[in-house]
Amino acid sequence: MTPNDPAGKRTSGNPATQAQLNLSVKQQREQQKQQKLAEYQRQLAKRRRTKATWWIVGATAAIVVIGLVAASYFLTPRPVSIARGDGDGAGISGVQTFEHTANHVEGVVDYEQTPPAGGDHNAVWLNCGVYDQPVPNENAVHALEHGAIWITYDPSKVDEAGVAALKAELPRDYTVLSPYEGMDTPITVSAWNAQLKVDAPDDERIGEFIKAYWRNTNGPEPLAACTGALDAPGKQ
Repeated sequence: MTPNDPAGKRTSGNPATQAQLNLSVKQQREQQKQQKLAEYQRQLAKRRRTKATWWIVGATAAIVVIGLVAASYFLTPRPVSIARGDGDGAGISGVQTFEHTANHVEGVVDYEQTPPAGGDHNAVWLNCGVYDQPVPNENAVHALEHGAIWITYDPSKVDEAGVAALKAELPRDYTVLSPYEGMDTPITVSAWNAQLKVDAPDDERIGEFIKAYWRNTNGPEPLAACTGALDAPGKQ
């Protein structure tokens, strides 16, 4: 029961309740307004903190992505840019030259060199590029006829690092890189009617041979394409 004071005002024996009773309606509304304002400011501050956190996370992720893209660009070997060769490798130690016919034939051809460096070949050329499986001789020789360079390696003698070093020597096009078993040397570099055999992928003569014979005009069809024909198994 709430007692009344002599003046007729409502009173309470509980001090907290009495303080509440003493507040006017206007004061109560003002107090509620201040409470709501304080709560809004707390929520606003929380949202700002959350937004800032996500901004930092997003910015960090963007930096990581940019870093990965940049690393990929700068660490990926760029294709070698060279001019068309003059077809004269006489000054390169170990280069052998040959004279071959260039007829289109069907079936398997018994070539004089291993791997071949020219001769009769299939009417369909091999598309230039990197292969991780052996490619058909007859199609690869047709690519040589078009001015391509064919780099072959013995997979039992050249490891992954060696293959990567050979890839780094490749011009942007008109080259074929493939494994080749049964060679008498770890690596052979061939062009139409010319060939070089080396023991290691870091042999400087590989680059010299490519510069001398890449897209040279010694072949019967030096301006023909090296794409748009046969993709052998293992094309990367």
